[in-house]
Amino acid sequence: MGKAIRGWTIAALLLASFAAGAQRVEGDRAQAEGAFSAEVQVNGQGEAERNGAMARALAQVLGKMSGDRGAAGRPGVGQELRRAKDYVSGYDYRQDEGVSPVTGAPTFQTTLVVSFDQAKVEALASTLGLPIWPQPRPKPVLWMAIDDGSGPRLVGLAQANAARSALNRAVDRGYRLGLPSGSAAEQATVGAIWRGDVAAVARASSRYSPPMQLIGKVYRVKTGGWKGDWTFVDGGKTLNSWSTTDADARRVMAGGADGAADALMKRYAKRSVAGPPGTYRVVFSGVHSAEGYIRLSGYLQGLPVVRKMTPVRATPDSVEFDLELLSGLPGLKRMADTGGTIEALEGLEGQPPVYRLR
Repeated sequence: MGKAIRGWTIAALLLASFAAGAQRVEGDRAQAEGAFSAEVQVNGQGEAERNGAMARALAQVLGKMSGDRGAAGRPGVGQELRRAKDYVSGYDYRQDEGVSPVTGAPTFQTTLVVSFDQAKVEALASTLGLPIWPQPRPKPVLWMAIDDGSGPRLVGLAQANAARSALNRAVDRGYRLGLPSGSAAEQATVGAIWRGDVAAVARASSRYSPPMQLIGKVYRVKTGGWKGDWTFVDGGKTLNSWSTTDADARRVMAGGADGAADALMKRYAKRSVAGPPGTYRVVFSGVHSAEGYIRLSGYLQGLPVVRKMTPVRATPDSVEFDLELLSGLPGLKRMADTGGTIEALEGLEGQPPVYRLR
């Protein structure tokens, strides 16, 4: 036991600098709970600052819901992020007190905690064709060994802080990682981790559920900095293998959690769309003037579900467009029902749908 503690001394000193987080203060503290809430640091409590922070918070939620780290960059999402406040069910502020690692002086940081309406966000994801990673999600076991120059050692529950950046990144990506207990028998898996024997690690992990392992060895490299070699295993099958390098060991570990999230999303997330994407002919009535046409065109161009619009025919009372839609006609109707600018009318079977400009 004493030897194990001494063995972690260097790693503890190394990773102490990783834990410069804010100190908790007494009293009621708002914090994000669940997949549809998020926390964003802000510079003030003004409306403009809040709206920008809500956009960042919604991007976080869409990323967690889909498991896709690039969710905010998918077609149509940016437009909806600009109106993120329309999806908010509530928000609050939290003041965090800390200490500057440089001067030792007290520091204060304001955090905006935002909760979003689950039904609205899920409808948005469906309309924009974002993948949905269903709940509940698995909790893979992180079998990680670190060599800071004193030989590799397994990170168990007792050394959870050493793996904090990986554990936190997993939460950011919408899932959680577990750690082995770190028993003497499990410490013996270090050799298997270092030589990439995933079958041996899977056997050591058989007492844990589910049968998923994120296996990684993190070590210093001669050129400076750190490297992590990672493998993600699900039910004995390797889903992904990758490496991460950085001057900061925290980012190397976080890259392990990212790779696992990518593998899980690829396997388990399902594309949930309101309808099939494509180009559809749509008729809009109530367009009596150039002003009405401009208003309708501006509205359609602002809908995230519309990728492209081509005018086809005009009459004194209506105009027809070919609309390229991300999620088909159901996606257009869903947006129209919440927008208040156009309303769906009863159309003839087999004919293009008809909307009236209000």
